[in-house]
Amino acid sequence: MKYSFSYLICLEFLGFRFSGWQKQTNAKTLHDMVDKSLSYVFEDALFKTIGVGRTDAKVSANSYYLQLFRDTEIDEALFIKSLNANFSPDFRAVSVQKVATNFNIIQVSKIKEYHYYFSFGEKNHPFAAPFIVNIDEILDIDSMVKASKLFEGEHYFHKYCTKPSAQTIFKRTIESCEIVKNDLLTANFFPETSYILKVKGTGFLRYQIRLMMATLFEVGKGNLDLDFVEASLKEDNDRMFLRNIAPSSGLQLYHIKLDL
Repeated sequence: MKYSFSYLICLEFLGFRFSGWQKQTNAKTLHDMVDKSLSYVFEDALFKTIGVGRTDAKVSANSYYLQLFRDTEIDEALFIKSLNANFSPDFRAVSVQKVATNFNIIQVSKIKEYHYYFSFGEKNHPFAAPFIVNIDEILDIDSMVKASKLFEGEHYFHKYCTKPSAQTIFKRTIESCEIVKNDLLTANFFPETSYILKVKGTGFLRYQIRLMMATLFEVGKGNLDLDFVEASLKEDNDRMFLRNIAPSSGLQLYHIKLDL
């Protein structure tokens, strides 16, 4: 069906109880819940939605975009109010704007910024589990900070991807990568000190950031060094993906800049 109107919706969601964005059989997914909420808003009217990309199970988003196609025009202010009234508490619609029907949310140029929140040492309060991953060993943060900067620039990420297709492009550019103290996400049940891995780029491979984070954890534990990280990113690396993947709950899609 050809739709007459198209809208870009910005969402926030807590992904801890969901099996990622993409619809799946016998699994509770973010896309399913969004479409279910929209079906209440529009009642019997036809619509179609496309997300800006997939997310892993338990991954949250401070900024996520959804393209909505409709056969009739919507009142944007009333729509946002109605959608939020029908959303469960772990979703919020932030904004909506009309875009051309030939706008393609998948192919449009974009820069994504991911954050990975973590702490180490004493076990965290259970309430922190959806947001921060805790490592029970003492980590050498200074070494991890140095190692994180090695990911910046153009590299070959064969080792930081799982289940690639024949068409997967492994040569990628990371605009910035750093580890800093967490002063963005706070709560009285969070540990006194926690950290964020901030990664920014135009596109990432499956599990790439979680594999990067797991490698940095191993650097922090003293099991890997800076030379290993540097060698893993060269064109002549052994191209065998790393099997140690950091938990998904610490990962957050923090921001997406679309080229509108």
